[in-house]
Amino acid sequence: MSTATATDPTPSRPAVAPALSFAGVGKRFGDDWVVRNMELAIPPGSITGLIGPSGCGKTTTIRLAVGAYRPDEGEVRLLGRIAHEMTTPERVVLGYLPQEPILLDELSLWENLTFLAGLNGVRFRRRARLRSLLDLVDLRGEERKLVSEASGGMKRRLALAATLAHRPPVLMLDEPTAGIDPVLRRRFWERFRSLRDEGHTIVVATQYVGEATDCDQVVLLSQGRIAAVGTPDELRRRAMGGDLLDVSTTAPVQATTLQSLSAIGPVRQVTMIDPQRVRLSVADAASTLPLVLDCFRDHGEEVAASEEVSVDYDEVFIALVGGDRP
Repeated sequence: MSTATATDPTPSRPAVAPALSFAGVGKRFGDDWVVRNMELAIPPGSITGLIGPSGCGKTTTIRLAVGAYRPDEGEVRLLGRIAHEMTTPERVVLGYLPQEPILLDELSLWENLTFLAGLNGVRFRRRARLRSLLDLVDLRGEERKLVSEASGGMKRRLALAATLAHRPPVLMLDEPTAGIDPVLRRRFWERFRSLRDEGHTIVVATQYVGEATDCDQVVLLSQGRIAAVGTPDELRRRAMGGDLLDVSTTAPVQATTLQSLSAIGPVRQVTMIDPQRVRLSVADAASTLPLVLDCFRDHGEEVAASEEVSVDYDEVFIALVGGDRP
């Protein structure tokens, strides 16, 4: 019987296949390419945000992902299958919220919800599940209202509830929080994170740049191409050249102090915000701050306050994407 020895290599863990992948994907309408050279892998059990302004390719990317569009270049795979070749029964793994909800005007909100849930195979204990979804989207008490009498925001909330009804492993949501008030938007994101924690894969297309911070992976789109991909912190550091520190003093900062700050190894840039406040771009805020404070003390400067700065994500988007602003 053979036994393992100290020289045996450690078994490597098998790579986790992406839930959704784009390999060299391009899509055009006529002579115009709306998506080009897209390379992207979305891991299972994660939230990915497709972020950018109108016309940047978000909706086309979502439609390619759900198989509504066939790519003109490359290949899109959803759970290992070529997306546009999946059969109707296979698509039960997918929950898709389009930009324009598909609802029946002559039916009530409740009738629409039960009808759409039934199409996706929701059968047993349906009433309790659907009522909980109505609570989530703040439509409890409006069940009898006809869709023809509902506002655009109500229709959007109802469509989201219908998308979630059969608990699909993959959710593709195109502008799910458009026109939703901030309190309800926050509740939606709490639900998305809960679903993520249960193992669901969620892709959210949004113009709300600030929602990037709620995602595990952020894909910034510009003119049909991927401008940047990374975690929210990775993209913030890339845009700002590292972490940002603000240091305020009780008196105007001396020129010699600024020179010494610039000479600290991890400090990449020193900027005067005003005569008594300095902003530093540094490799790592936690390890660099003590060095910065020592520098001020060595020069006889009294520090009134110091803090790490978290810039607004609009600034991150503009820094990485440039003129294609949301």
